[in-house]
Amino acid sequence: MENPLLLFPQLNISASKDKPYYKVMKSAIKEEPHKASKPGAKQKRNRLSLLLQKPEFHEGDHLGKPGNLTKAASVSPEEAVKWGESFDKLLSEKAGLDAFTKFLKTEFSEENIEFWIACEDYKKSKSAHELLPKAKTIFETFIQKDAPKEVNLDFHTKEVTSQSVGQPLLTTFDAAQSTVYRLMEQDSYPRFLRSDSYLNLVKGSSPGRPTLRRRSRSFTVNDFQGVRPDFTAW
Repeated sequence: MENPLLLFPQLNISASKDKPYYKVMKSAIKEEPHKASKPGAKQKRNRLSLLLQKPEFHEGDHLGKPGNLTKAASVSPEEAVKWGESFDKLLSEKAGLDAFTKFLKTEFSEENIEFWIACEDYKKSKSAHELLPKAKTIFETFIQKDAPKEVNLDFHTKEVTSQSVGQPLLTTFDAAQSTVYRLMEQDSYPRFLRSDSYLNLVKGSSPGRPTLRRRSRSFTVNDFQGVRPDFTAW
């Protein structure tokens, strides 16, 4: 068999001339997808921001859907009705506190009820030795500037509380707790009572589920035993 380069000498010439060009193109092909696949820093931040806004990227992600409090709390309609009598009545019952906490998570404001609960636990301290570490934890978590779960306090209340943390008393967080309590009572509590989740509890019903279609019955060989085929229809 003859050498194909002898029959088509231009192949050899073209290959030798285009070799540098081939290397350049090969390098460009490798680099171009790499560049395209790496979004800029701004694009990454925008994409991350959009993801974080989605409910599934937050704790209690499914709590925002109507009816989930009904499933979680498992309370009678009569008990749920009592929660509407007063905010204090709601928080005094464990099921009510749980339901309200889950509701606040849907609004991304659960730091308020968590702070209130921490203050309630703080006031149950049995010795002075317990106060300092607890006070420091509460202050660093909820009150100091840029705290991970900073609550909304006015300047005067925050200042008074800050000065008391060094030598804490059982009453150290009373003013701050009262401020957050009033905020929840006047703002979050009315919205909770109007929410679909709470209304479903009062009605004692959960949102309707889609009706499942029954599968058609599968025939077996036994279904046809003793049955003579009718060939007249053919």
